[in-house]
Amino acid sequence: MESKPSYSSFTSEFKVRPDDIDMFNHVHNSTYFDYVLAARYEQMETCYKMPMEDFLKMGLGWVVRSAFVDYKRPLGLGDTFTVQTGIETINSKGCRVKFEIRISKTGKVACDGWFDYVMINIANGKSVKVSDEMILNYSI
Repeated sequence: MESKPSYSSFTSEFKVRPDDIDMFNHVHNSTYFDYVLAARYEQMETCYKMPMEDFLKMGLGWVVRSAFVDYKRPLGLGDTFTVQTGIETINSKGCRVKFEIRISKTGKVACDGWFDYVMINIANGKSVKVSDEMILNYSI
């Protein structure tokens, strides 16, 4: 049986801001997506050494094709939390990034899930193949 490759995970830390809070006095569900995207943006530059700007200069961009989030407990105003993300799979068609958001004070998971990304040509919006070089850069 062929084993599945294993990839690194990286962690970024954030704090809940007043504008993240919804009318139920906790972080709005859509804001968790923003947290994951902010962590990935930072990690693309600091951990993979191939930031989003490099893709944009080539006329390319990563877009979300599908996403899954399993909410477990809410984040509240002032909570500090970590976002751990990592490539689960990557190939010429795109990649799946798994994530976990953990409340720093309790160590408990607020939510986890994954995003499926495809690469597009920004000029025409059509999907393009992920190059071998890109796959290699993100296969750490």
